[in-house]
Amino acid sequence: MEMISQLCKQELSSLLMGFFVLLSSVIAIYEIIGRFSKIIGRPVKWAREKERDHNLLLQTVKRVNTIRGDLKNLTDIFVEKQINDYRWEIINFSNRVANGETCSKDSYRHCFATYEQYEKLLKENNLENGEVNISMEIINESYKQKLEKGF
Repeated sequence: MEMISQLCKQELSSLLMGFFVLLSSVIAIYEIIGRFSKIIGRPVKWAREKERDHNLLLQTVKRVNTIRGDLKNLTDIFVEKQINDYRWEIINFSNRVANGETCSKDSYRHCFATYEQYEKLLKENNLENGEVNISMEIINESYKQKLEKGF
């Protein structure tokens, strides 16, 4: 009981400082023992586990970076394929229109929607349109004529 009353009489700052010094000493001893045991070639169990965990973390980081690179490659391949699919669909529709095939109003609307998706995809990936401009001019002209004359 006397010890508790003496503890209460101590200043809080002195008490915290003592606790901090004690904690720092324990950490320093822990590190010294771990390094000394590694130097002599007989690491203690917690030092081995720490080393193993560190190596496992490094391997995980390497794997994550590999996966990140693979994902980027797959994304690039998918974007390129999607752009080519949109181009093919627009160019194919343009050829049908240029050859005089009958196309419905819905097929024109679908082509315009495809072109919007195409432009959006190009913009998102900082690419430029250079392949379907002429095809879209043909489609637009044909659509204007169809609107004037009727479908």
